[in-house]
Formats: sequence, structure tokens, C-alpha cells
Amino acid sequence: MTPLRTRMLEDLQIRNYSPSTVAAYIRRVAEFAKHFGKSPELLGPEEIREYQLYLIKEKGVSLSSYIQTVCGLRFLYSNTLHRSVSIDRIPLPRYEKKLPVILSPAEVQRLLETPKNLSHRTILTTMYAAGPRVSEVATLKPSDIDSGRGVIWIRGGKGRKDRQVLLPPKLLELLRIYFRWKRPKEWLFPGGKPDQPISTKSIFLACRKAARKAGISKAVHPHSLRQASAYCTTFQSSFILKTICLGRARSAGVYGRRAAPPSPAPVPPVTTNPFSR
Repeated sequence: MTPLRTRMLEDLQIRNYSPSTVAAYIRRVAEFAKHFGKSPELLGPEEIREYQLYLIKEKGVSLSSYIQTVCGLRFLYSNTLHRSVSIDRIPLPRYEKKLPVILSPAEVQRLLETPKNLSHRTILTTMYAAGPRVSEVATLKPSDIDSGRGVIWIRGGKGRKDRQVLLPPKLLELLRIYFRWKRPKEWLFPGGKPDQPISTKSIFLACRKAARKAGISKAVHPHSLRQASAYCTTFQSSFILKTICLGRARSAGVYGRRAAPPSPAPVPPVTTNPFSR
């Protein structure tokens, strides 16, 4: 590891950036240096502009990858190199405003009833009933389930912030069945190794497999369950609308207008024997 990379890594850690952000910024800056075959210390605004055009026109990277590159270069030149490269010389692109594809209650029910694996069914149901992100549900611990108060603790979520989400009674019932079957210790949803949580990739694959078996033609991923959950709760609860500072008019623009609020899909009953695989 070069001294410059080590210093940038330390600067990111000092500012308490998340491990995933640190890895992404370091990787994007390394790709920038490799493209020119020089240290970023020897490169300036013109090379940055040339590289941005290369990413857009020739490499055709996704918007998220492009934004990561821009943010990584901004951090490098502003905080590590302390170079007088104006932020205007490393511009961010205009964000795309796309409406999410929302699953209907019937589609959600089919999706949640399909998995034969009780772990996968519990994970997907938790994402819909409580609305955590895929990285948050993957790192849940048994102690995060506060059944007495009816909430789930989300530790170190987006922005390294803790928060609580509601724990519906039906979900609690399913979690208790799952717990009696799996007997998890450190992680609520352990991965291949008991001392490690399930990977987000495994959750993505489980969700995609369930959607395919359920005959859902829409592009489905774990975040689709979070969006479907938000669609129901924002239209049905004025308290939630007030809490997240989202009015009904704006939520309608995001999740689609309806004449009447939709009914949430019920958590499907567990027919799998919880004590057998």
C-alpha cells in the first residue's frame, strides 16, 4: 500500500466513514490512478475531467459507480492532498428521479409464501413487515428484538444512526417459531459460518428465487419489500407521515396516487415444520 493510499485511508477512518464507503472510495481512486499510470499527486483538474468523460462515454459505468468516483476524488484532493482543486471542477451529475416499481399486496403475499426455507421466509417477511434495509436485516441480533415494547432495534443503520422500527404481532409470532427452530446465538440470521451474519448477496438471491417461483414478472429485489411496506404505511398512518416529514401529496408522487389507501398484505401463515429443515 502506497503512503498516499495509507493516508487517505486514515483520513477516512478519522472522519468515521463506514467500512463500505472507505472501501469504495479507496477502490475508485485506485482505478483513477491506474487509468493514467501515475500517482494522483501528479494529476490535476484536466485529468479528472478526462477520466469523468471516459467513465461516461467509453466505460459506461452506472450512475452509482460514477458518483462514488466523484466523491472519492473530492475527498482525496480536498482532505488528503489539500489541493486547491475547486469542487466545481469535480462536478456531481444530476440525479435521476425514477419512481419505484411497487409490488401489489397479492404479489407480496405470494412472494412471502413461496420460500420453503424458514430462514429465507422470516428474513423477507421481516423486511416487509418492519421495513429495514437489506444490510440492516442481515446484521440483526436476537437481542435487537424487543418483544416487550413491540419494536426492533436497528443498530448503526444508514449514516451510522440507531433507530427503532415497529414489530407487528404477526411478525413476532413468526420470529418466535424461527427462533425455536434455528436457535441463533450471536446473529439472528447467521451465515455459512455461525460467527458471521448472512450476506446481503444471499438475501438478494433468496428474494430473486422466491419472486421467480411466485411468478412475479416485475424486477424484484429485497428493497422492493421495503418500498411496498412504505407504500402501505405512509398512506395509512398520519403519525408516520408526520414523523418522516412526508406529506400525503408527496408520498403519492413517490408511491403512486390511489383513490383510497391500500390494505397491507397479511403476513402469511407458516406451514413449514419449524423443527425440520
